[in-house]
Amino acid sequence: MGCNLAIAGVTGAVGQEFLKILDEREFPFSSLKVLASSRSAGKKINFRKKQYSVEELTKDSFAGVDIALFSAGGARSKDFAPAAVKAGAVVVDNSSAFRMDPEVPLVIPEINPEKIKQHKGIIANPNCSTIIGIVPVWPLHRANTVKRMVISTYQAASGAGYPAMLELENQTREILDGKEPTCKAFPYQIAFNVFNHNSALGPNGYNFEERKMVNETRKIFDCADIAITCTCIRVPVFRAHCESINLEFADPITAEQVRDLLSTAPGVALIDDRENNRFPMPVDASGKDEIFVGRIRQDESITDNRGINIWVAGDQLRKGAALNAVQIAEKLL
Repeated sequence: MGCNLAIAGVTGAVGQEFLKILDEREFPFSSLKVLASSRSAGKKINFRKKQYSVEELTKDSFAGVDIALFSAGGARSKDFAPAAVKAGAVVVDNSSAFRMDPEVPLVIPEINPEKIKQHKGIIANPNCSTIIGIVPVWPLHRANTVKRMVISTYQAASGAGYPAMLELENQTREILDGKEPTCKAFPYQIAFNVFNHNSALGPNGYNFEERKMVNETRKIFDCADIAITCTCIRVPVFRAHCESINLEFADPITAEQVRDLLSTAPGVALIDDRENNRFPMPVDASGKDEIFVGRIRQDESITDNRGINIWVAGDQLRKGAALNAVQIAEKLL
């Protein structure tokens, strides 16, 4: 017998990924509630040879629930997560609603699992780009303090949900048929195009995604003075984000030492074949749990061998979202 489980936002891209991962990992539960907005109430979901009826997410949805996995958006998390906690559930929240709350642990199990037990009812799942970027950086930081990170992201449509993935598919067809692309999920054409991440720009010119990566990394690493700068970009890929990461270390480190550290790092896999010019791609990471790392090389512009470049690819819907939350739930059990 396992826990009484609820999934809030079950009909969305991450909600559907929750179900896949719970099944693959044989997560033990004795009851399951599937919750979504009133628009989806009554829909049928087949899971583990049983049919479940989607219920409307309300403040009364959580009686008897032990663990609630939330991926219903920040506004709904703020509305309904406190009610779930009041009913006795532990919430693992995938939105940005609670990430920077000093009372809420922000957890990546490969980095700071000890924070889970400090929860007061809510545990926050980090942003997908943060998870994908820093899972491979953490073992390097532990071995040799990272003083500065320069990150450029190449973010898939999946980060904006099913409608955005569908828009990429439809626009590709429209353009190949000689039609004007229809833009609804994104402000600009995503097919055959790249553009600044579609999150709000702050007065300093950085978008919200970039600010999230900076603030969340500092909180997860428990390192307020690590220097981080980001440029976050949308690219025409269905799922799996890529990131170019430049690291400046406190002490000298070689590309070979980095490769050795990453070869045994939890949640990391190497694709670093210089001979065949073969490095991580979104097609490698899609549907996979690992963060793939390659293009490991010395940054020759930084003195004393203290600079390293790496390139990473990770499935935004899996380790970047649903898998990380399920790993947290497993540790709660």
